[in-house]
Amino acid sequence: MTGTRRPTGGRSPEPIGLASWVYRPAPSTCFGVARRGSSSSIPTRVGSRRRRVRSARSRLGSNLVERPGPLHSGPGRLRLTIIGSPYRPRVEAMKTFRFVALAVLAPFFSACASGEDSVDLLLLGGSVYDGSGADPVIADVAVAGDRIWYVGDAAAAGITAADTVDVRGLTVTPGFIDMHSHAELDSDHGRDARAFLYQGVTSVVLGVDGGGGSGVAERLARWADDGIGVNALLFVGHNAARRAAIGMEDRPPTAEELDAMRAFVRKGMEEGAYGLSSGLFYLPGNYAETQEVIELNRVAAEYEGAIYDTHDRDLGASYPSFGYLNSIAEGIRIGEEAGTKVIFSHFNAQGAHNYGRAPEGAALIEEARARGVEVAGAHHSYTATQSNLRSYTIPSWVVAGGDSAMIRRFDHPDTLALIDRQTREMLAIRGGADHILLVDERLDLNGKTLADVAAEWGLTAPEAARRILRTGNASVMNLGLYDEENTRYLAGVDWMMTCTDGQDPGPTRPVTHPRAFGSFTKKLKDLVIDEQLITLPYSVRSMTGLAADFLGWTDRGYLRVGMAADIAVLDMARVQDMATYEDAHQYSEGTVHVLVNGVFAIRDGSATGEMPGRPILRGGAAFPRTLLAGEPAG
Repeated sequence: MTGTRRPTGGRSPEPIGLASWVYRPAPSTCFGVARRGSSSSIPTRVGSRRRRVRSARSRLGSNLVERPGPLHSGPGRLRLTIIGSPYRPRVEAMKTFRFVALAVLAPFFSACASGEDSVDLLLLGGSVYDGSGADPVIADVAVAGDRIWYVGDAAAAGITAADTVDVRGLTVTPGFIDMHSHAELDSDHGRDARAFLYQGVTSVVLGVDGGGGSGVAERLARWADDGIGVNALLFVGHNAARRAAIGMEDRPPTAEELDAMRAFVRKGMEEGAYGLSSGLFYLPGNYAETQEVIELNRVAAEYEGAIYDTHDRDLGASYPSFGYLNSIAEGIRIGEEAGTKVIFSHFNAQGAHNYGRAPEGAALIEEARARGVEVAGAHHSYTATQSNLRSYTIPSWVVAGGDSAMIRRFDHPDTLALIDRQTREMLAIRGGADHILLVDERLDLNGKTLADVAAEWGLTAPEAARRILRTGNASVMNLGLYDEENTRYLAGVDWMMTCTDGQDPGPTRPVTHPRAFGSFTKKLKDLVIDEQLITLPYSVRSMTGLAADFLGWTDRGYLRVGMAADIAVLDMARVQDMATYEDAHQYSEGTVHVLVNGVFAIRDGSATGEMPGRPILRGGAAFPRTLLAGEPAG
């Protein structure tokens, strides 16, 4: 189903937090509240202050308190006690979302009755898209600390700021949410996430494709201590759990091994993971039967708001074929039987034999949604994929037991002929060896197709693939695997979010996939500006509010009073993805300012060097930088 419908309401998961946390509001804090945007397609100036306050009362009821007085620019402090080791915090569900929301946000939401208020930052006169899919309004946006303090006519409300930025003629949106990312926040070159920030991305979803390891708390703590450029959250991975319990064996788990895998998932969920991720296309996940994944997803389902995030078994180019539609049905079943939400990563149909089939896959999603399953997808608009050479050229049975077993099978005459034939069949599904572009760190391979390498070495393509794999797996792109028609159809599906599926590998890979540098700006430039296939409010919603709602966030994803100040300011006349398949290491243009938690990460088109991102626990609470292990909150 296509269109620009508003997102439908879903269940609001209870936020989780650590063992003990206390919000201490600053004295005399006061929030201005603006009315919602006009329904007109033409941006309009937000109305009078009296209407704003009345509208706020209607939404917040008795929780809105008018209190005059000066604004304290620091909205308060988040104090935390972690029980036990500082790197293994116990995450507990809060009793109700309402309790937490009121306890944390109520001190902010007060309308100033008189006097002049000063905030940290004013963005003046931009076209504000709030993330709901509503039409824009011309408004000023005030930021105090890490929160949006006011949206409306700042001059009429008597609001001034220490820092004022004129954004007239520019587009102001919530920061974009990358729903499937491989951002390298653990590396020196990727920690600042500049490739993502230059697209307007302020939050990324990691631990995907089944790869989320057991050390969720350790990773969150490291990000909090070291600093990261964007907000980030984690899934716990099925592949990681299976590898820890069984290794690379192609067999079902024993009862004891399944229990160990359950414990692996439970530990990740206790530490703040958003749910279970799977990469059933990859190994060792591909060796698992459906029921195994359901059993592990049931562990995740014990935690409110859990999500099953899947790179499903067969997007259309797997070998042997499981079936494009069968794979979607399997993903829905895993979520439905366990009782979790489901999101299909980089949802699309792969291979020339599946060009034009995206509507069939989308129909299965629609059927599941109609019977109450919370299922959605995320996609980007590139036609190439990126994965690894082994997954694209070697059947899974050959790799059972690990790399050493794989090489033994390469060398055994009884298996070599079969491997060679099946590799040829796998390459044919993917368009041939000239469609497999090596983007590995080995510079003698980087930027060459498998066909190029085979010719250079005087080998067949299967022989060249095996020779490369003897010294380690290699990163590759599969050119032309996605269909433009499918991609454009999916952009208009109202449950489709946006993702990069990308990583910034740094200078070690001169040729790499451009998606980490341009997925969001490419969608805006190609599908909104040039082709006018979708509207800007609809596109912004797919990148912000829709994603935040699915993740269960209550204070991000929308440009509204009280929300976290994750904000992108774009010049739509200049928005452009600059990265190409030949030269991916080019930042997008047209992103003028980006704020993450109220701090400029991009200002006037240049990176500031700040690291304002935060690890975000399931439910939306930020993992704090200060760990007060063993100390009472006070």
